Amino acid sequence: MAKKVIAAFNEFMSDTVNLNKNRVKEARSSRDWLVKQIKGFPTDDNDFPFIHPDLYVYFGSFARRTKKRPLDDIDIIIVLHAKGNSYNEYLSNIEITATESADRQLKLCHDNTRDINSVKVINKFIKALEGIDQYKHAEIKRNQESATLQLKSKDWNFDIVPAFITNEDINGKTFYLIPDGKGNWKKTDPRLDRDRTTKVNQDNKGRILNVIRAVKYWNKRPTMPTMGSYLLENMILDYYENSNSEASEYVDIELVNIFKDLKSRVHNNVNDPKNIQGNINNLSSVEKNKISNRASIDYDRAKEARKFEREENHKESINKWREIFGIDFPKYE
Repeated sequence: MAKKVIAAFNEFMSDTVNLNKNRVKEARSSRDWLVKQIKGFPTDDNDFPFIHPDLYVYFGSFARRTKKRPLDDIDIIIVLHAKGNSYNEYLSNIEITATESADRQLKLCHDNTRDINSVKVINKFIKALEGIDQYKHAEIKRNQESATLQLKSKDWNFDIVPAFITNEDINGKTFYLIPDGKGNWKKTDPRLDRDRTTKVNQDNKGRILNVIRAVKYWNKRPTMPTMGSYLLENMILDYYENSNSEASEYVDIELVNIFKDLKSRVHNNVNDPKNIQGNINNLSSVEKNKISNRASIDYDRAKEARKFEREENHKESINKWREIFGIDFPKYE
């Protein structure tokens, strides 16, 4: 409960939206311990593919610090040593061909070929994870591009994505090749997402991460179709990259701007900032219209809330924010 809007938002962000600091510390420790175990897989199993010296990449919203509660998944890329492999890029997939001397990888190829089967690679990770005593009661399964490890004793699961890193192309760029869910591979580069988020946040004095988390909370409410977290995050970053003014330190002020922008932006193409996937806005027309309508309604509510606050009517302002965010937003005391 709160007497002023700023206190209500501070409480809302701290107790409802942002991850608990102790849980974050615990999750990072658990993640780092897991990576240490994976590092030993090639030593413990003579058939497990060798791991690249640049062992891992932490990615996803937890790594970018844009994750809201609950802390339910943590993403890790484990980089395998290519051992001189080559790859061929086609319209819909990428094939990685193992060299004749890559004994361990040759055992993970499609039948009667030297093309590495990404499903077999993931299954190899699953088998190795099942051999860790601490995970003997965990649920471990393949989920498209990752091996998913769901711990019984934790709220979160780990999505472990095997990958190869390419040599530099003619533009000096490298990419990660990760499973495509069908036995072949596809390009990605989470470093670009991480760097973009960091830059936009720093350009706005560290004020963007809270805005992203608050809007993600709004997005999950059962008042409209839910946008994918990655799509929504990029729409918000697109807005700030093209904004002529610096973000306010107050989340409520920024929410007015974001709701106004989302009304129209949700109808537009949203380009993959990595320049790999093209347009990532795959929402249907019906979904776009419903989201736009909700953003419009909540834009009007947010404007009213700001008006009440300027008039020192904090009770009515807080009540308006409760209309937007629901009963978990603090009541006026």
